[in-house]
Amino acid sequence: GGAGVGKTVLIQELINNIAKGHGGLSVFAGVGERTREGNDLLREMLESGIIKYGDDFMHSMEQGGWDLAKVDKNIMKESKATFVFGQMNEPPGA
Repeated sequence: GGAGVGKTVLIQELINNIAKGHGGLSVFAGVGERTREGNDLLREMLESGIIKYGDDFMHSMEQGGWDLAKVDKNIMKESKATFVFGQMNEPPGA
């Protein structure tokens, strides 16, 4: 679909409904231009509690930071979604 037709909102609602309504696990894969939208979606999932990075990371994020060293790996296991990003000219996860 074109710009501004609600693709990101639809993806967010699907992930949210599966995670909260059915206790499932969702995987979002973003390639190319979808990577930026995926990053926005990741932030929203962190804020809603679907993805959990722990209190230290969230406090850092609220202050404008993005310090992955503050991610609590034990808390992260409670997340209900995972994201994989890539570019067309790079291997997955690069």
